[in-house]
Amino acid sequence: MSKAHVIGFGKSGVAAARLLKREGWEVEIGDNNTSPNLLVQQQELAAENITVKLGYTLELEGSHLASLPKLIVVSPGVPWDIPQLVKARELGIETIGEMEFAWRNLSTVPWIGITGTNGKTTTTALTAAIFQAAGLNAIACGNIGYAATEVALEFGGINYPSSNKNPLDWVIGEISSYQIESSSTFSPRIGIWTTFTPDHLARHKTLDNYYNIKAQLLRRSEFQVFNGDDVYLRKIGTSEWSNAYWTSVNGKEGLLSEKGFYIEDGWVVEKITASSAPLRIVKAEALRMVGVHNLQNLLVSVAAARLAGIEPEAIIRGVSEFSGVAHRLEYICTWEGIDFINDSKATNYDAAEVGLASVKSPVVLIAGGEAKEGDDTAWLGKIKEKAAAVVLIGNAASFFSKRLQEVGYTNFEDAGTMEKAIPRAAELAKKYAASVILLSPACASFDQYPNFEIRGDDFRKVSLEFVGK
Repeated sequence: MSKAHVIGFGKSGVAAARLLKREGWEVEIGDNNTSPNLLVQQQELAAENITVKLGYTLELEGSHLASLPKLIVVSPGVPWDIPQLVKARELGIETIGEMEFAWRNLSTVPWIGITGTNGKTTTTALTAAIFQAAGLNAIACGNIGYAATEVALEFGGINYPSSNKNPLDWVIGEISSYQIESSSTFSPRIGIWTTFTPDHLARHKTLDNYYNIKAQLLRRSEFQVFNGDDVYLRKIGTSEWSNAYWTSVNGKEGLLSEKGFYIEDGWVVEKITASSAPLRIVKAEALRMVGVHNLQNLLVSVAAARLAGIEPEAIIRGVSEFSGVAHRLEYICTWEGIDFINDSKATNYDAAEVGLASVKSPVVLIAGGEAKEGDDTAWLGKIKEKAAAVVLIGNAASFFSKRLQEVGYTNFEDAGTMEKAIPRAAELAKKYAASVILLSPACASFDQYPNFEIRGDDFRKVSLEFVGK
């Protein structure tokens, strides 16, 4: 029996381990962390004859050849260039990401691969809603909460029951640069690129490297769809992507080619080929989400649906019934005329700028966490334009204080934690007659929370407790 090793004990790693076991591998899974919750999971997997090593880092130096794994599956959060993986590749050990492993078990099903710096989650969820409204069994997975390997465990693999009464029609994957980087054969039917701005540079080093990783997904896709209103993607334009479908909220004149999807007279309009007549698909106002960026998300989602052969009636139904995504400009409650909005998923400056641009002003902004590299100029400009006050939390508070002062913005204060930030933001909102209290952190969450979802959940909990007083 050949040995496989899974790095990372998250849900994608656990599902990968179970999928490997089902395929007949001798499986071990390692994680350098340990906790009571992980110990419970360790016991559960041990009962399935899967070895779990906690507080463990895979060592290949000096290992006897017979004891080496034949396959290593890497969870999305694990850097692709850590010494163990470099060594594994030198030794000829096949090393793949969990997305690639899921694809190998689901490659008979058509995929939509959605990547981009921002907009991935909303686009993935909206696309899935449209496909489901058309009566298709389409599952959203990847970075959106349902791991791709969990889908493969349920619907793919050599032991998948062919008699299943509800077979999978489409897989709609939110694909990060980390997952693309570790996938060698993953080839979606339709590839979507939502936006491109500097992010994850601590891992990818240069913007060119980050771009080329994301471009791999589109190059391997049968059809490519691009947000033509994104400044960087528009600059590259048709020089590399001459056969792609481009989108624009700025009418037909905004398209970079003779075919694409655009908004005109309040309608999403399709021009599927250079010679075809324009066709109105759905009114833009059917989408119940604010912001130009969500119209851009709507366009690429409709493009995917039409390329998959979905009729306009189903698209209208799916768009109209779509209520949005948790943690992305999510309405929580209203207190004395002030809306509390959770935008915890805004983990970089560009996403946070979009968050500010999408709500009414004046706004009281709650920002901070674990600061990322990137250009904060436009974000700071949007704060000066729309924020009556800024309440800071987390490790970035001192750095953000310095940057705000440097641009001449002085109405900020450091509350430290969410529990203190929300009542203070409410006081400031009353004082300045603000319409909105917006959590849009422009930061990762890891200084105070395991992930942005839990940070957003905390904002929701503390807000509702405050309003209930």
